[in-house]
Amino acid sequence: MAPPWLDVLDETIGACVTHRRPDLEARLREKRAQQLDPKLRVLVVGESKQGKSQLVNALLNAPVCAVGDDITTTVPTFVQHADTPSAALVRNASAGGSIFHTPTERIAVPIDQVTKQAAAQHVVRAEIGIPRALLDSGLVLIDTPGVGDTRSAHTASTFATLMQADAVLLVSDATGELTSAEMTLLKKVMEACPNVTVVVTKIDLVPSWRSVVERNRALLARAGVRAKLIPVSSALRLRAAKTGDQRLNAESGFPELVTCVQSDIVASAELLARRAVAVVASSAITQLVTPLREELTAHDSSHTVATISTLQEAQRRVDELRRRSARWQNVLNDEMADLISDVEYDLRDRTRKILREVDKTYDEADPAVGWDKFEQWLEDNLNEAATTNFAWLMERAEWVATKVAKNFPVYREDLIPGSVLPDDLLEPVSKLEKPKIEPFSVPQKLFTGLRGSYGGVLMFGLVTSLAGMPLINVISLGAGALFGGKSILDESDQRLKRRQAAAKAAAQRHVDDFFMKFSKDVRDSGRHIQRSLRNHFSTLAEELQETLLESARSAKRAVQDDQTERERRMREGRKELDKLVTLYKRVQALGGPAMELTA
Repeated sequence: MAPPWLDVLDETIGACVTHRRPDLEARLREKRAQQLDPKLRVLVVGESKQGKSQLVNALLNAPVCAVGDDITTTVPTFVQHADTPSAALVRNASAGGSIFHTPTERIAVPIDQVTKQAAAQHVVRAEIGIPRALLDSGLVLIDTPGVGDTRSAHTASTFATLMQADAVLLVSDATGELTSAEMTLLKKVMEACPNVTVVVTKIDLVPSWRSVVERNRALLARAGVRAKLIPVSSALRLRAAKTGDQRLNAESGFPELVTCVQSDIVASAELLARRAVAVVASSAITQLVTPLREELTAHDSSHTVATISTLQEAQRRVDELRRRSARWQNVLNDEMADLISDVEYDLRDRTRKILREVDKTYDEADPAVGWDKFEQWLEDNLNEAATTNFAWLMERAEWVATKVAKNFPVYREDLIPGSVLPDDLLEPVSKLEKPKIEPFSVPQKLFTGLRGSYGGVLMFGLVTSLAGMPLINVISLGAGALFGGKSILDESDQRLKRRQAAAKAAAQRHVDDFFMKFSKDVRDSGRHIQRSLRNHFSTLAEELQETLLESARSAKRAVQDDQTERERRMREGRKELDKLVTLYKRVQALGGPAMELTA
């Protein structure tokens, strides 16, 4: 049997259909489908390196989510109950598929390989099943990618998952109080899901964590955020579970967190569902009421002159939008062309400096000695050049996004997209090939010396034979020894120059391969950034244009309609507005935000 508050949600969906808002209708239908799902999804969100994955592991006392300085969650990871441990990656047919669309492929993988293999293309989520009493009631813990990570474009998937959450654990470590970015994130989370608990992690690393917690509570109070705040230590929890130390477990703070999850989330599933429905329904009704009120105002016969002015203003704003749309597109094209050119020139300049150092090194050094050290030096310098060049690319990309946003018809800080970089950005270049080093062995030296001494013995032997001396004598033998030694030295020098030339050529080829590969990656990244910004701002421009056109159409209808038609439309509009206000009050009764909507 469906929950009773779904009747209110169904009426709100019907109102969206009546007022021709398919976008709101789709969002509410998705929320309705979620209400029929017995699972209770708890989202773990926060910025990168705050201890989200470790928190999930400590809650379940199982290493289900990989943690470490070099490991990052790249896709939402769903941890749910299963009789036997299992893991799978879910993929969609296209890269743009939603994580809640019906999967086209589900691939079983070892649990310890989930994080590593989740970085594959088109993977939209990971699923892990383990036998745990905490999950037995249908609870699903969802570990999410860090919000605000500029190296990857996963922030959107976190917020897409947020739309399906029944409750949220927002994670912030105890090394400092909640930042302005985290407070902004918290408010944005509560707009989509009001059931939020703030978890302060890593208290074992900060002796003054209690003062940090108190400052955080004061911040939440000043911001008017009603969210429970719980300090915990995942490290102490895992150590206590390993040793069976109950005192250490209590010190970790997890008993309070587990109680909160069981009582405030699992045991209060119905209350959480009502609140979530109230939030999305209230937002939808508010968006339906706003244009309806504007239309009623425009149709009021006492505001005929004002209505004409409204029409003219709406038309002016539409014209201004079209004019400025061309401006921001020109700015985007020009700035991205300059960006790609500058970044590629910078990369070429850095690689040329490296090659000059290589030439200077092997004008004197022997590649046969210390090649491994040189190879490591070259790789380190190329990696440094790539890192610096790519950091500049990211910095300039953010600057371009801000500049385009300022040329947008309506500038706001939230116009700037969170991340515009591709996921699979850089691939490694093949290793440096070691040049062929010709050995100069002892037999070769003897042969070269004999070959050179032959001429000396013969030349000086013939000269001394004119004086009556034999062909082979002390003088000819000494000359042969000198000529043989010089031949050995000359051959050694020639072989050294060939080795140096081979080393320079190998380094040149490797640097050229690096430049070709990385410069293509940079150009591809630039094109991806340009497409992402163009699509982002085009979507915003279309939404704004549709809003302005609808206002213009409403004003035009108000001017053209005769008095009878105006009165009829006003009666119908007031009737619809009254229905929406009544429906809004019913939504508020479910436990929505304390707001007032009047006719």
